[in-house]
Amino acid sequence: MANNGLNKTEVVVVMVPFPAQGHLNQLLHLSRLIIAYNIPVHFACTATHNRQAMLRVHGWDPNSVSNIHFHDLKIPPFLTPPPNPNSPNKFPSHLQPLFDASSHLRDPMASLLRELSSKATRIIVINDSMMASVVQDLVTIPNAESYTFHSVSAFTYFLYLWEAMGKPLELETNAKLVPKGLPSTEGCFTKDFINFISLQIEFQKLSSGVLYNTCRVIEGTYMDLMETLEGGKKHWAIGPFNPVRNIGSNGRHKCLEWLDKEAPNSVIYVSFGTTTAMEDKQIKELAIGLEKSGQKFIWVLRDADKGDVFINGELRKAEILKGFEERVKDRGMVVKDWAPQLEILSHPSTGGFMSHCGWNSCMESITMGVPIAAWPMASDQPRNTVLITKLLKVGIVVKDWSRRDELVTSSTIEKAVKLLMASKEGDEIRKRTVDLGGAVRQSIEKGGVSRMELDSFIDHITRNIF
Repeated sequence: MANNGLNKTEVVVVMVPFPAQGHLNQLLHLSRLIIAYNIPVHFACTATHNRQAMLRVHGWDPNSVSNIHFHDLKIPPFLTPPPNPNSPNKFPSHLQPLFDASSHLRDPMASLLRELSSKATRIIVINDSMMASVVQDLVTIPNAESYTFHSVSAFTYFLYLWEAMGKPLELETNAKLVPKGLPSTEGCFTKDFINFISLQIEFQKLSSGVLYNTCRVIEGTYMDLMETLEGGKKHWAIGPFNPVRNIGSNGRHKCLEWLDKEAPNSVIYVSFGTTTAMEDKQIKELAIGLEKSGQKFIWVLRDADKGDVFINGELRKAEILKGFEERVKDRGMVVKDWAPQLEILSHPSTGGFMSHCGWNSCMESITMGVPIAAWPMASDQPRNTVLITKLLKVGIVVKDWSRRDELVTSSTIEKAVKLLMASKEGDEIRKRTVDLGGAVRQSIEKGGVSRMELDSFIDHITRNIF
């Protein structure tokens, strides 16, 4: 796209997302927050992933905003194999060819930054931590500086840093900070992805500060600890990025009309994110468990995203159970296409969320005051589960990470759903989550802790200019 008439007095922000849904989504939401300060935002990724981000965003319409400029950058063709639901490691290894191809964004990104730098006083690059190598050339641009965005919780990132540094600060004895029986990172990633992360870590050192989609109301302790560990860098907790009020989109999904007819807090929403491929036998156990629980539910049953979500190919049609949808039609709905998660979670009839505990989903659920039945699959999710269930106490565990290779039986699922949706303990967890959600929503109001933190970041990047 053109430079949109930048004049020399402006600061411009360049968003550099990692091309996977949970990452694209967070930085597009952050773009909305930054343009509210009259700062133009340039969202730079591949054409496919810009289109994906725009198509799937919920709660606001990016087409209605003139101050976000999308740049379609080119990468070499990459393989887009289907996900393997039977892989013992649930990390989405089928996306690795895309991740590797994304490193070729370095040259087009450098060209874009140089072009923008000649027309603006200062270029602020906010890059996903997984894209640090792509923005490395900004050190050659005198008026550019970068900030790393970590798409994970402050708790999870703090633990990673703390362990990598040999566990300073002697925190093992403090179970309130580091709970006993912390899940290992074994089985969370593939070797190829660990190598990919290692490369990025080297280049993250070039950034001037760090941003998180979290709130000090939730993770203030871990933000403070991180600043102790990384003394020289400023860390900003400026979440939630997602809208928290007047959530809506252009067209209303049929599942929302179904929810309109249900009682408050009576429906459990079941969804495992965009990178989970569940094996057929596990899908059957989940169906039996939901049916036996007797609780109302919306179940999003779709395969994991491919590297290019727009490539038509043979889509796996997961077999549920013969007659299942007919039998549960009065109290359950199976959604097999893209579902508007934020709108579902913000609906008054939704009273629980069975989730893989990706950080995006955790933040959206907490923000909307919906407790979580945690079923981690890979990545940061096992440790997010600890934060949600043991520290914040806004959820329950469905699958223990130490038993990750075992099938989750229908009886375990049935018990978890009943506990969260139809028990005194579930009601208490829900009340805690509603209270925490209210505090988080309050934090983005004027004078609230997240709003002040965002103001502080904006003041920092516009210093000596406005």
